[in-house]
Amino acid sequence: MDKRVPNADAAVERIRDGALILMGGFGLCGIPENLIDALRRKGTKDLTVVSNNAGVDDFGIGLLLQSKQVKKMIASYVGENKTFEQLALKKEIDVELNPQGTLAERIRAGGAGIPAFYTPTGYGTLAAEGKEIRDFAGRPHVLIPALRGDVAFIKAWKGDRWGNLVYRKTARNYNAVMATAADYVIAEVEEIVELGKLNPDCIHTPGIFVDAIFQGTGYKKRIERRTVRKRSA
Repeated sequence: MDKRVPNADAAVERIRDGALILMGGFGLCGIPENLIDALRRKGTKDLTVVSNNAGVDDFGIGLLLQSKQVKKMIASYVGENKTFEQLALKKEIDVELNPQGTLAERIRAGGAGIPAFYTPTGYGTLAAEGKEIRDFAGRPHVLIPALRGDVAFIKAWKGDRWGNLVYRKTARNYNAVMATAADYVIAEVEEIVELGKLNPDCIHTPGIFVDAIFQGTGYKKRIERRTVRKRSA
């Protein structure tokens, strides 16, 4: 039951070229910083990465894009990354854009064992081309396949050696649902606590979903786009 591994490098050792990896986070909030850095050091390539967004040029998933380890990006928003833009324009990376709610539901369905679902989102656009369409209550819906990963990179606030996880506020974002939708789930946490220290009623991801856990270090927790205003007199 002890799922602890020494560090991020040990956690990513089993990841092979061509893997499909779910990466938690929203913008730069709640991203698995240590795991991304370790994967870059390892040099694993031809990856398909699923994330809400593509990070920024010099941080997060942007580091894997710089080193050209990502073959395909499945995301909802990619507008903050010039490296990604250049790779896409040169057709050096495959891109699959999903509406944000559709992406979240694809992952949730994958974790729940639901192979596909119907949604009205995207009907009448390029996203619906070649897909099955059905009417429900007089409204056309598009059949969308679920999405699962070979591996999931999860970032949590606290965890124990059994893999039970607690997220902090909005840093929960995609992390909780991705933890249910991969064959191998790695969690990096800011603090590993003793068994019993986490309130059972407050655990967001039960340890049954987690295969490996380690305590991360050196978190930068950068702000994607800082906005400030002058203090009033």
